[in-house]
Order: sequence, then C-alpha cells, then structure tokens
Amino acid sequence: MTSPISLRIAVVQFAPKIGQVQVNLARAKELCRQLKPRSIDLVCFPEMIMSGYNFENAQAIFPHLEHPKTGPTSRFCAELASQLKCYVFAGYPERLLGDEAPKDFTESREELEMDSRTTVGANSAVLYGPGGEWVGHYRKTNLFVTDKSWAKPGTGFATFHLPSPLRTLSFGICNDLNVAESDTWTLEEGPYEIANYALTQNADILVLLNAWLDSAKEESEDMDWHTLNYWAARLRPLWANGNGNTNSAAENMQEEDVESVNGKEMIVVVCNRTGEEKGKIFAGSSAIYSMRQGLGRPKLLDMMGRKEEGVRVWNLFV
Repeated sequence: MTSPISLRIAVVQFAPKIGQVQVNLARAKELCRQLKPRSIDLVCFPEMIMSGYNFENAQAIFPHLEHPKTGPTSRFCAELASQLKCYVFAGYPERLLGDEAPKDFTESREELEMDSRTTVGANSAVLYGPGGEWVGHYRKTNLFVTDKSWAKPGTGFATFHLPSPLRTLSFGICNDLNVAESDTWTLEEGPYEIANYALTQNADILVLLNAWLDSAKEESEDMDWHTLNYWAARLRPLWANGNGNTNSAAENMQEEDVESVNGKEMIVVVCNRTGEEKGKIFAGSSAIYSMRQGLGRPKLLDMMGRKEEGVRVWNLFV
C-alpha cells in the first residue's frame, strides 16, 4: 500500500465588478498575497472572474474578450504560477480569432450592433504551470443561457495529466455540471455527463470553476446548502452504491469508516464566485468534497460562506 501524499489546493472566492478588469485583477493579487512560494500545488479562480459574468449580449462583452495566452487573465495566471511555483486555473472570456471569428468581422465594436447575438467568443479557462508556462486551455461545453448570446460551445470536457500530487485532473466550467439542453435528466438514470467522463479518465481530481447563482433558499444560512447538495447530487456516479442511497452532502460532515469500500476516491473542487451583478446573486460556497465509488454518500470536507471573500487553502492526504 502506497503512503499518502500531501495535496494542497487553494480556491479564491470574491465578488468581481463587472467590466472592471483591472480592479478585479488588483483584488485577486491582494487576496493572493498571503500565499507563499511552494506552499500550494493548485490555485483556482472562478469562471470569468476578471471580467465579471452577466453580460447581456455580444456587444456588451466584446470589449472584455481576451486573446488566448496574451490577455490579462493569462498574464496574471502565468505571473502567479511562476511566483508561487504551482499550477493556476482561471476562467476568462476568450476572443475568437482567425477562422473562428465571425465572417466579415472587424476590430470595430460597432460591427456588433448589426446582431447582438453574434458568436464572438468562448467561455474558457486556462491552466498555467509552476514555471509560468501555458499548460492547457478549455472551453465550456454546456452553455448557460447567459453564454448563448455571445459564446461558442466547447467540444467536450478536458483532462490534464500533471505531476504528483495532482496527477490526473479532469475539468469543467459551471453549467458543464448540468446536462446538455436536449437531454432529459432523472436522479437514477442521469445522464451524468461530467461525472461519467471523469470516471472514464480515471481522474484523481475534478475541478469546476463556477459563476453559480444562489438558490435563494435558506437565505439566513451562511452557506448555500441547497446548492452544495445539488452539486453533489449531479456527481452521483462518483459516490453512489447502487442501493438507492441519496444522502445529502450536508448530512455527512463527520468522519466515516470507509476502509471496507474499495472504490477509488476522487477529490472534487468547486470554485465559485460571490457577489451580485445586475440583480443576479451568486452562491459563493466554494467547496471541496471527497467522493468514493460505492460509499453511498458524498463527503463534504469544507466550504466557504455565501458572501465570504478570500482564499481558502485545503491540505489533504490522498
């Protein structure tokens, strides 16, 4: 039996100001000052965290679209990864270039006034490595309604094969947790697209970068328990035992004896944003779960508050 290894993951949760990229970058840098070089393996930032999320159409988001590898989010991630000697994930609105750009499209924003639903970008994420090098890129596959006015969908989920302790890491963005629009979903049958994908990849870690809306339930509670349980339910194949057990994550905060369960453990990291944009309130509640096939319940290890802003560091032995 191999000895456990230390896995150190940080999530950065805050309320960006929509359209104020430099302000949001400054806030991210301020929050990350507490992190020391070589003290962390992976830092996660939420979906479209530097631009804000709730843009109504292509015209509104166009000035904030970023060039892959050279845009402000990419430069920030490269610098932070190099500084901390770790991997850094962040979501950003990618600008479509070359053959992917709209036909007859020019640099002028005014071109977009002809059609506010022009596909001009992609809801993307980028991963940088410990030397500040570009490691990989992903485009959100299952677009939320807000994305559909401007974004091109991705072609499938992503997996990165990284050095220990991260190992095999699968990845999605927010609504990727839900099914494709054309599918009908049930608790027993699913489909559970991203969960099943992570299983086929034999992933050790599943990371979701979110801009998930608040459930507006139990609003007096510091955490959005409804959302925390929903995230776990949508990943049911990672923990179900086939006996109809649907215990919620919230009911399983205590340590459990799992030695008799032989299924592989997968660590699930959900990095969400907080705050409000144009009347839409975000759930915060960034969380880390341990999910083991056959256990019959997910284990919620820790979470942030609905309105909490800051960096949460998790140190696990896996």
